[in-house]
Amino acid sequence: MNVSDFDFDLPDELIAQEPPAERGQSRLLVLRRATGEITHARFADLPAHLNRGDLLVVNDTRVFPARLLGHRVPSGGAVQCLLIGQVIRPKAQVVSEHDERWEALVHPGQKLKPGARVVFEGEDARLHGEILDRHFHGRRTVRLWTEDGTGVRTVIDRIGHMPLPPYIRRDDRRSDRDRYQTVYARDRGSIAAPTAGLHFTADLFAAFEARGVERAALTLHIGYGTFKPVRVEEVEAHTVDPESFVVGETAAAAITRARREGRRVIAVGTTTTRALESMPVREDGTVAAASGETSLFIHPGHAFRLVDGMVTNFHLPRSSLLMLVAAFGGRDHVLRAYREAVANGYRFYSYGDAMLIV
Repeated sequence: MNVSDFDFDLPDELIAQEPPAERGQSRLLVLRRATGEITHARFADLPAHLNRGDLLVVNDTRVFPARLLGHRVPSGGAVQCLLIGQVIRPKAQVVSEHDERWEALVHPGQKLKPGARVVFEGEDARLHGEILDRHFHGRRTVRLWTEDGTGVRTVIDRIGHMPLPPYIRRDDRRSDRDRYQTVYARDRGSIAAPTAGLHFTADLFAAFEARGVERAALTLHIGYGTFKPVRVEEVEAHTVDPESFVVGETAAAAITRARREGRRVIAVGTTTTRALESMPVREDGTVAAASGETSLFIHPGHAFRLVDGMVTNFHLPRSSLLMLVAAFGGRDHVLRAYREAVANGYRFYSYGDAMLIV
């Protein structure tokens, strides 16, 4: 299958630069995957489109302020650093929480070679950095440390900026620390939000409960791979970066009960879908708790085992996330829905509107 089969035209003005004034006020396009029928609604109407007994599964990962702004030492030139993930070292090599190694994207990359020193500061806190190694596609290994005894992660949380996606063409604001985060975020570790979850509110969850819709949570920490461009021509040649996930006993038991009782499992977002489809299912149908890393790349041809419905935002043309959605909803149905969303002025991407596919 060709990557070009997942292209569509999107006017720039439909790429949402701001979240809606209030959570839950976005639009909702409902796609029936069996027939291709499309219905237009509001996200606040979502409970009416779910059935009593449905199990809604969310990703409770928490985004941390992974974008650091600083300057080179001694030249003073501006530096940007996007932390991708901490490098876990053997215990014998671990220094302390005041001295950590991270994989990162840095700018300007051509000037930041191994040995280059940088400083990030703000909010009466300072973080020192040194480029240790260079990797493909602009990635670097960076050593980060403090000199006053404060933990590296504490300083990152104080001076870091929320890692808004590159298609949001503005600087982050303090308000993004709240709005680029789900209301149920719990476990710190993502550099991107599970954006389908940004629409949910406490009132919506109360409405789900009143309707008899259950909820379970898992954790998948979203890495830079969510923005990774598909650089190949054939879909099957693409690879997805590994991301860590945890599905505990409580969630696994809830999913098992739903499956045995013939109730639908509705995944909130592509990250939840990947975690669910990575879970082991025993011969007797029991869904086992699981943790580890998943590199599962879902594209048309994937046989879904656990997911019966999906809440998702609108994704980039030619992206692995669009391929996942097309695998679930059917490529022709999904692309037709995208064209209708464009024609009707839906807002796209992280701060945009949503789809329900059932």
